[in-house]
Amino acid sequence: MKIKKEVVFEVIEQLDAILTKMNEDEARVLEILKQTDAYFEKSAQNLVNYISFRSFDVREMQDQLKNLGLTRFSNAESHIKASVLTIRYLLGLVVAENEKDALKQQWSIKKGKKLLERNSKDLLGKGTKGRRVRIMVTQPKEAADNYGMVKQMVEKGMNVARINCAHDSREVWSKIISNIKKASKELGKEVKIAMDLAGPKIRTGKIIPGPKVLRSKSKKDALGQPIEWGTITLVPETDYIPAPNILPIASGDLGKLEVDDVIALVDARSKHRKLTVIKIDGNQVETESKQTIYFEPGLVLNTSFNASPMAFIIGDIPALENALVLKTGDEIWVKKEEIIGAPALFDTEGHLVRPAIISCQMPEVFNYIKKGDGVFFDDGKIGGTITDVEENLFKVKITLAKENGSKLRAYKGINFPDSKLGFSGLTAKDRMDLPFVAEHADIVNFSFVNQAADVTELYQELTKLNALEKMGIVLKIETQFGFENLAPILLEAMKTKNVGVMIARGDLAIETGWENIGEIQQEMLSICGAAHVPVIWATQVLENLAKSGLPSRSEITDATTALRAECVMLNKGPYINEAIALLNTILSTMESSQHKKESMLPKLKSLALT
Repeated sequence: MKIKKEVVFEVIEQLDAILTKMNEDEARVLEILKQTDAYFEKSAQNLVNYISFRSFDVREMQDQLKNLGLTRFSNAESHIKASVLTIRYLLGLVVAENEKDALKQQWSIKKGKKLLERNSKDLLGKGTKGRRVRIMVTQPKEAADNYGMVKQMVEKGMNVARINCAHDSREVWSKIISNIKKASKELGKEVKIAMDLAGPKIRTGKIIPGPKVLRSKSKKDALGQPIEWGTITLVPETDYIPAPNILPIASGDLGKLEVDDVIALVDARSKHRKLTVIKIDGNQVETESKQTIYFEPGLVLNTSFNASPMAFIIGDIPALENALVLKTGDEIWVKKEEIIGAPALFDTEGHLVRPAIISCQMPEVFNYIKKGDGVFFDDGKIGGTITDVEENLFKVKITLAKENGSKLRAYKGINFPDSKLGFSGLTAKDRMDLPFVAEHADIVNFSFVNQAADVTELYQELTKLNALEKMGIVLKIETQFGFENLAPILLEAMKTKNVGVMIARGDLAIETGWENIGEIQQEMLSICGAAHVPVIWATQVLENLAKSGLPSRSEITDATTALRAECVMLNKGPYINEAIALLNTILSTMESSQHKKESMLPKLKSLALT
């Protein structure tokens, strides 16, 4: 191949401009670099070099390098200056120049790659043999009392267990942690414990509860014939833990029941129904029925023993979670004060008396929102526009919902992508939870990090608890502001060891726009790679599988894309163990043929070093 020297000179000129920019930026932020932990000294310098590099649009140069048979810097973020100097040196040989001395002074390409691997191991644990990418799993409340569930998670490949402090209590957290440690020890597998500080998450408030009812339903074929009968397990009320298909018995001796006994009842809909006992295990009696049955507290179950009738009375059942159904064109009022949310109210003639109402758990947002701002509920599933802002409420016209209506439940996230909300950092609840987290967790996940000052605040609190040096710290980037400040956030974070970043794609996609999230998550992976900081790929990974038992084709593709990260987070769901097993298979299979995806590198938008 004949090499055109004018092309070589053109590339050399741009490389020299890039190297000059790198040196200027290093000098400009020298005081910031001096404050980083000695462990991160080279990583911080490399991050600065990468931001300098990405201040240029190098796509044309990438094509020129490809034509010359040389690397295109696509996966060079962990060793960017060494890569630039290596190409500069090779091209210099073509035109009889020599830059070998400058190249010798740089951190080697091999060291840059190895450091990210070591940092991932220190933060996220050893991982699983044959799989580079770790799996983090959000723990459901049931994990506190169901050791078998937790053990299965570890068996199927969980490397990090995540507990969200936005939910449940310290008692529940303690039980979950105990089960994780027990399973880890029993199976001989390291499992790190990560706890999320709730952060200033804006959520919906309570909603009027639904009825206290439990349904048992058989599965049917296309012709409506039962193919799998519904099952209900009867337990004494003293042993009852709320769970699907478990029914507490407040009165009656379950010990007298036998297999094949038939139990009759009139259910909550006044339907005559029957249950058949199919299995007895201690105080637990498993029954089945091909009929749909609605159980409620106080219902009487009748049977007979040698013509002697006996009754069992159903105990208390938790109320069903309720939801507000919203359709496009509907209005909802969001209240400043804490109220019980309720559906729209109509008069006897069907005229609207009052739209659906719900409260906002962070009243401070009223200081920042205005008429015309967009608003999203529940990770963007429901959207609308603010039509009016009053002292104690704002009104939203729904513009995005499913055709037959979308369900808005209690404690779901609210996003204001058009509003510049002026709060972040540690909340009062975070400060109360932090001592427990510092004592019991290996990693603290810091929610809604928007600026370097947020990191400083967390580090100050951890220092007071003598926990800064012993804890891993994961910074959750969930807003446009946080993304724009990623470089200074990382430089501040690198004042200690064991740092990672979570790409919280749910809130981030809403904040930055669905059309931009693909590009933004790739940029974050590259920037964190330049800092040798592990990345956790989070939100809605295999969500359909975890919740319904059946994955979609698109989420399988999404899971393979996560190979660019060092860890993938799964959320809770009834089929979470199936999701862990499938993700473990996908990651283990794909890693042998794919590592970091090659990409073209335009000039970075809205990113700065300070």
